[in-house]
Amino acid sequence: MFGFSHHHHHHPRAAHGPHHGGGGGRGRGPKMFDAGAMRYIVLQLISEKPRHGYEIIKELEQRSGGGYTPSPGAIYPLLSMLLDMGHVSASADGNKKLHTITAEGEAFLAENRQFVDAIVARMSDPAESRDDLRTIMHELKHAVIAQGQENHPSAAKLEHIRAILRRTTAEILALE
Repeated sequence: MFGFSHHHHHHPRAAHGPHHGGGGGRGRGPKMFDAGAMRYIVLQLISEKPRHGYEIIKELEQRSGGGYTPSPGAIYPLLSMLLDMGHVSASADGNKKLHTITAEGEAFLAENRQFVDAIVARMSDPAESRDDLRTIMHELKHAVIAQGQENHPSAAKLEHIRAILRRTTAEILALE
């Protein structure tokens, strides 16, 4: 699975913590996304049209062919985070909140377009795209960017990342 985020400095740490919600429980599919990836999908859905949290859950279920039902515990904190980040705005609609993407959210999606498309493709065809080299390369790139730029990593951590990448590159080149 992929644990990564992106390369901005003003995001709350919570986004990159342990996986929340999603899998587990009878009748639920395997955990498809961590909170990092989920943020992109939810934002993508809101960019298509303003949505309530409940609609987002239903839409994700539908797009994954019923194979994945995110829990409200995974979606609602994410919506709050997108609000805090200024990527969506919310307006009261009866006793629900209607979420609409902001210009900042649109810019963020545009910046991460290839990655968002890869996640959306994975959702509609989980088995196929999960092992696609391009998808895995995107995951690697995002992991390196997240670890290498967020929270001002120490020189030791950066050196560790470089060592892993060099070792991995050498290993791939050494394949028969």
